[in-house]
Amino acid sequence: MSSSSRDSRSDLSASYDELAEEYTRRIAGELEHKPFDRELLDRFAAMFDADDMVCDMGCGPGHVARYLHERGVRVIGIDLSPQMVNQARLLNPRLDFRQGDIMSLDVPDESWAGIVLFYSVIHIPRAEVVRALRELRRCLRPGGRLLVSFHIGDDLVHLDELWDHPVSMDFLFFGTDEMLGYLGEAGFDIGESLERDPYPDVEYQSRRAYILARKTGD
Repeated sequence: MSSSSRDSRSDLSASYDELAEEYTRRIAGELEHKPFDRELLDRFAAMFDADDMVCDMGCGPGHVARYLHERGVRVIGIDLSPQMVNQARLLNPRLDFRQGDIMSLDVPDESWAGIVLFYSVIHIPRAEVVRALRELRRCLRPGGRLLVSFHIGDDLVHLDELWDHPVSMDFLFFGTDEMLGYLGEAGFDIGESLERDPYPDVEYQSRRAYILARKTGD
């Protein structure tokens, strides 16, 4: 990873540390208002056996991990921000949450049966997306499943302030075909690709994409 990439990851971690409590207050209950997302997570949860381990990558306050856990999935949450990990642990003391970076995970090969990547790819520069996806692929067992979601578009939005907190964060939007290409290049087969309009008064008003992919054989 280049020095500029390391600095960007450091800025992102520090920004989410700064936002952790406010982010948790605003986001931890969002799935209650998103039936489309709940249906996808229900379907995803049903793909795994009782002993399978699934990772919520970029877990934030752990609400997606908790949702999967409540549906019988063994789950671990990983986030770049130590303070986000602390928030997730406070809200979900029975679950396992750890600090880690999607670009270089301290995880043995083929550790997980599945990974949920809900809006975590939006902070990765385009030139590094395939590398991040290959790192996730390394952590998946053969045939492992990946569920990725992102904002649709071609924007790059930089914020120096969010919710009255000082931050330094880049948010990237991706085309669905663009992300399908990245996944293919990283060694995934595509199972399903879906899009939806934003829920009014619930979330940022961007169109959303969801892709279910599977790790191909080596």
